[in-house]
Amino acid sequence: MGGSAGGLDTYIRLLKNLPPDMGVAIVVNHITLMPTQLHQVLPPFTKMPVELITENLVIEPNHVYIIPANRDLHVDGEVFQLRPISKPRGWPDVITVFLKSLTQYWDGKLIAVIVSGFDGDGAAALRGIKEVGGITIAQKPGHEA
Repeated sequence: MGGSAGGLDTYIRLLKNLPPDMGVAIVVNHITLMPTQLHQVLPPFTKMPVELITENLVIEPNHVYIIPANRDLHVDGEVFQLRPISKPRGWPDVITVFLKSLTQYWDGKLIAVIVSGFDGDGAAALRGIKEVGGITIAQKPGHEA
């Protein structure tokens, strides 16, 4: 799931309604100008563990992972890899970088959700998700989940 500051309500609504034993890992990217606090904000809304991603963290099902601020996230098989942000000026494209990385390893086992975004981050990568057989969902601007 990816979005900007306006996506918090949608993240909460989704997590409240997802069963904690779906067998999937959920990764949330929340674009802000400040360091993310989602790993502290979201736990009351899900029974799944919520944690801030660290280098070489193994991806486990039934967990919610938060991408840290000012870092690009890639996957290497079943491990998270953090790298310096590739677009340090202007609005970051962390969602696009992450979703493109997923298509290299996870093929059709992907569901990408884009909520309340800015500057089209994630839009180009959604096409790649669909091309490898994944599912894409985008929140209609001005509508709540």
